Amino acid sequence: MVQALMCRVSSSRAIAIVTALGFSSSAIAENIQLGLPIACESGRTCYIQNYTDVDPSASARDYRCGTLTYDGHNGTDFRLPSLASQRAGVEVLASASGRVLRTREAAPDGAFGKSAREAVRDVECGNGVVIEHADHWETQYCHMANGSLLVKPGESVKAGQPLGRVGLSGLTEYPHLHFTVRHKGATVDPFAYGTVSGSCGGGELLWHPALHAQLAYQERTILNAGFANGPVTMELVEDGSAGKELPSASAPAMVAFVRVIGLKAGDAQRLVIEDPTGQAIAENRAALLESNKAQYMLFTGRKRPANGWHRGTYKASYVVERDGRVVLRKELEFIL
Repeated sequence: MVQALMCRVSSSRAIAIVTALGFSSSAIAENIQLGLPIACESGRTCYIQNYTDVDPSASARDYRCGTLTYDGHNGTDFRLPSLASQRAGVEVLASASGRVLRTREAAPDGAFGKSAREAVRDVECGNGVVIEHADHWETQYCHMANGSLLVKPGESVKAGQPLGRVGLSGLTEYPHLHFTVRHKGATVDPFAYGTVSGSCGGGELLWHPALHAQLAYQERTILNAGFANGPVTMELVEDGSAGKELPSASAPAMVAFVRVIGLKAGDAQRLVIEDPTGQAIAENRAALLESNKAQYMLFTGRKRPANGWHRGTYKASYVVERDGRVVLRKELEFIL
């Protein structure tokens, strides 16, 4: 709402990881302890796009009183960086041991925008799985790939067991896993269980302690970044095509691009390309953002000069500033 971006973790390795960490269907007392429900590394090969909306009003806020959610959102969205990574195959994993309660596996794959909501009415989750756990806990897994489900209702599953693959079924505009946790029928936020209403950052993490650092809150995140030898569009970035071919000595253009999630109103962005001598050859200073952005793409570039490109290392620097303070930075380079 990328280079080397594809996340491939084998079933046996995923199960070994959660076994080593000691995941079980419940932790101390009645609180469940959760493993990562997707075979990726959060913050590197997948990213949290949206958290649970903890604001009961028509407004929306995440558990840190931030902007990474929308009104009524009832789970955590683990986003893949591109369709290329989704097509490579990323497994959905049981977050805790339990019994499969319900499944759906007939929904087609296709990226539906909010304007196409009627096309997926009553099947917004798409292909999915609901697992019941001890002490009245449930976990739900949505937007799985058509034909990928590996479990049936009534089957017992172990923490870390593959359930299927991330897809594009249901109401989704990009490849991601929507993961919902419920206790006694009520949706809870696994990042802030039991928090006092209106607080920021309170409550209990239901994730296994070994995952806390990986799942640390990030206000803004760079989803994709790279160099290209021609125009870059959001469609090419989403498809995974942008940046696959670096500029060559005969390239007609040199372009640097970034796609970011979680930018805020008032953020100032700057993207600069420097040639091997350190001279800036292209720059884009974007206007201050007037509103929060679920995702935003910025690029800059120039056409090949008459005497061609100089050999050496080209660098690009992307900086986001807020109130005069750098809040996000990315450095890129390649050798021509």
